[in-house]
Amino acid sequence: MEGRRPSTIARRTFLAAPCLLLARPAAAVTFPDRGLAQGGFVVGRAAAGARLALEGRPVRVSPEGAFAFGFGRDHGASAALAITHPDNRREDRRLTIARRQWQEQRINGLPPAQVTPDEDTLQRILRERERLSTVRATDSALTGFAQGFVAPATGRISGVYGSRRILNGQPRQPHYGLDFAVPTGTPLLAAAAGRVTLADSFHFFGELVVIDHGHGVNTLYAHLSAIEVREGQMVAQGERIARSGATGRVTGPHLHFSLSWYQTFLDPQPVVMPA
Repeated sequence: MEGRRPSTIARRTFLAAPCLLLARPAAAVTFPDRGLAQGGFVVGRAAAGARLALEGRPVRVSPEGAFAFGFGRDHGASAALAITHPDNRREDRRLTIARRQWQEQRINGLPPAQVTPDEDTLQRILRERERLSTVRATDSALTGFAQGFVAPATGRISGVYGSRRILNGQPRQPHYGLDFAVPTGTPLLAAAAGRVTLADSFHFFGELVVIDHGHGVNTLYAHLSAIEVREGQMVAQGERIARSGATGRVTGPHLHFSLSWYQTFLDPQPVVMPA
């Protein structure tokens, strides 16, 4: 070092600093804790090129680093998130999943055939269930989910996610959506940008629309009186897609709205109506 001026050494150290910054570990995977609950929906960010897996299932990450996943109504107390950073550094996180208490909802006055369908109707229901399952399995590169969600309607909430349902006195599966008690003909909006993957008539759901928002995230709009979009159509957030009604298994006009990550129904209320 003898013979070198201090200013020359300082200048060379400064010029080397960007290389030191580039050598740091890849950016951390980040997401809000509020989605870490039964029925919770998580949207996060990772470094471009990172790879994620939740409970062994790959989680798609966009080129910009956006990703999403969710937890079912009865998910256990924890979940394993495996992260492979762009530099191939491996990180394993154990996520704590908050347990929730669910309401009980009794609905009476339904036609008996809507509660206990005959054999022909049951076969139709099974075909429709398979078709809906296929649609909800869509794994596209769309990123509408990353832009946030808006409520598809404004009105009294008459049914919430997760509630245990008793139909005409008979226990049935929990309610996997959010019900808006709005009059027939009320305009309904796309909760986020995406592609219409289903627009048809179903036995239980009545007139139905499903929109793919990318990465396995989809929304469902049921009991419609009119469908104003077609399958394959791209829609913007807030665009009118249908009108509310009372088709399918209902006791009155309303919108049944659901949010899913692939086949897992999630709680849409904190997503479209944050406190």
